[in-house]
Amino acid sequence: MASPFPSSSSSSLFTLVALFVLLFLVHPSSSTSRSRALIRSPIRLNLHHVDSAKNLTKLERLQHGIKRGEARLQRFNSMILAASSSSSSSSIPQSSDQLEAPVYAGRGAYLLTLSIGTPPKSYPAVLDTGSDLIWTQCKPCSQCYNQPTPIFDPKYSSSFSKLSCSSNLCSALPSSSCHKNTCNYLYSYGDYSFTKGFLASETFTFGEDKKDQASVKNIGFGCGEDNEGDGLDQASGLVGLGRGPLSLVSQLEEPKFSYCLTSMDESATSTLFLGSFPHVKGSKELLTTPLLQNPALSSFYYLPLEGISVGETRLDIDKSVFYIKEDGSGGVIIDSGTTISYLEQEAYEALKNEFISQTNLPVYVSDSTGLDLCFALPSDSSSQAKFPSKLVFHFTGADLELPTQNFMVADSSSNVACLAMGASSGLSILGNIQQQNVLVNYDVQMQTVSFDPTQCDAL
Repeated sequence: MASPFPSSSSSSLFTLVALFVLLFLVHPSSSTSRSRALIRSPIRLNLHHVDSAKNLTKLERLQHGIKRGEARLQRFNSMILAASSSSSSSSIPQSSDQLEAPVYAGRGAYLLTLSIGTPPKSYPAVLDTGSDLIWTQCKPCSQCYNQPTPIFDPKYSSSFSKLSCSSNLCSALPSSSCHKNTCNYLYSYGDYSFTKGFLASETFTFGEDKKDQASVKNIGFGCGEDNEGDGLDQASGLVGLGRGPLSLVSQLEEPKFSYCLTSMDESATSTLFLGSFPHVKGSKELLTTPLLQNPALSSFYYLPLEGISVGETRLDIDKSVFYIKEDGSGGVIIDSGTTISYLEQEAYEALKNEFISQTNLPVYVSDSTGLDLCFALPSDSSSQAKFPSKLVFHFTGADLELPTQNFMVADSSSNVACLAMGASSGLSILGNIQQQNVLVNYDVQMQTVSFDPTQCDAL
């Protein structure tokens, strides 16, 4: 009769099988680890400014950006007000057919191209570090705006599936409704732009060069069947890179991403890196500062700004001006979608007065530029214009020093030079003009952002 206990040979075999199973659980298969390929090497994506294809001067591009930025600032403030109001009142559970529309930023300044589905279809999308939801227009559209590529049709993708009302991403929506166990959403962008549809899951492919592409399964996104795209007609939708669970960064479970923005008047493309930070040849020590959290607006990237210097003069600004207030107002965010920087009124007035003091030109008084502070350039070529040599943002642990081209914009046709900054009420924003030719590295896990001044078109 056979022994009920394994022999030594079968025991060894049992041990090997158990060890193999353990190794398999610890080290995922290649098909699973493919979605984590971004951790080992960054995926490079080209970014195009929304006005890059238009025949505009730098000042005209700036004016277009200011219009977008002012509307964006208003929406940020609306979000803060709404968050403050909701936190001070008790929440009322929604019925299954109730759907409200929280207001988000949207309408960023840069476009990227990615592919959706199996087989993959390429689409342009707006990049937005000020929101979370990823979405694209989907067929059949009850109402869709004109976009430059064919609208995504789920029925031609073998990897498409709808997300149920019990899914984690559906629970992460600030507002949702349920119909036939499908999670529905409505996002409004405050300027009569919105997207309405349902959440779905798809395979997303990143990278324009096939040998360097990475495909990631099961990315949750909004399939928009009713969309109004004021200012979004160059894109099929939007990719949110915020800190919330719906964003691309969170879904990739990849805590690092970077971008490097070229000057807005250049034809050179800017770059987005998903994954480990790119190496910059000849780079000095990174300027690293902690990211702050605002419980009222957890998706935004807040920076600890302690002061500002113009030239060699440190402005007399109490650093509490830049604090996040108890009601969620105030603070300083870094944003890729806002063109010029906005400072709280008190800080901006101190900055403006110091610029006037250090500039040897008369102030140009006119509303034609769209900027608050401009100077009349000398008509005599022998006269030399003198502007502050630098502008320094003093963050906790990092002094970001900007050259003149990152804060002064000259226009030869109107013979003026303007400060590319403005005033705000409460919230301050570090805009993309001030970020140009700076590699900006975000580490969501370590809760830091670092700055590496470099020539972005040489990366």
